[in-house]
Amino acid sequence: MVLSSPVQLAKTFILSKLRLGVLISGRGSNLKAILTAIAADKLSAKICMVSSSNPQATGLEHAKKATIPYFGISPTSFESKKAYEAHLVTLFQSHGAEWIVLAGYMHVLGETFLEAYPKKIINIHPSLLPAFKGLHAQKQALDYGVKLSGCTTHFVDKSLDGGPIIQQLPVSVLEHDTVETLSKRILKKEHRLLISTLNDIQKEYEHEKKSLN
Repeated sequence: MVLSSPVQLAKTFILSKLRLGVLISGRGSNLKAILTAIAADKLSAKICMVSSSNPQATGLEHAKKATIPYFGISPTSFESKKAYEAHLVTLFQSHGAEWIVLAGYMHVLGETFLEAYPKKIINIHPSLLPAFKGLHAQKQALDYGVKLSGCTTHFVDKSLDGGPIIQQLPVSVLEHDTVETLSKRILKKEHRLLISTLNDIQKEYEHEKKSLN
């Protein structure tokens, strides 16, 4: 039986960390949740780069404070969606991102990006998919009159919020809920759900890496 040396074990540990790229468009609360979990050793991951489709997004401050490379890149600065996504792909790959997390990214990804990261893009959505896809999911839930909403993590494909579901957490809709109050409670669950999802993916990723050593 050959035992791994401390150096080999250290290399395995480093390799098993999820190398994340994060896309945002706004305040970046889910980005902050990931950073908090990593700092507290509750998630074995490294955020390699953050990009926002809104150059003025306040969420970029989280990356700045954590000394993570960050970019504010508007899609309208490019002649086409394909050109914009090709630029993003080049940036993420050059920074070593192997997985992409959409953390409040308000755009639908196209083939250029999807083909660069097949089955490696994760989104979090504020509803129990497949219900209430798209924008304003919390308002959709209230307008429809459901008694239970929640949040979902899923892999991203060509469809709108239609990729394979990973995990879900329910949130009760209260009698006097407004869009604001319901959104606030769902967001708290989003933070928990995203970290849980990334932890499960990291464990599988770690197992795959160890099997190759």
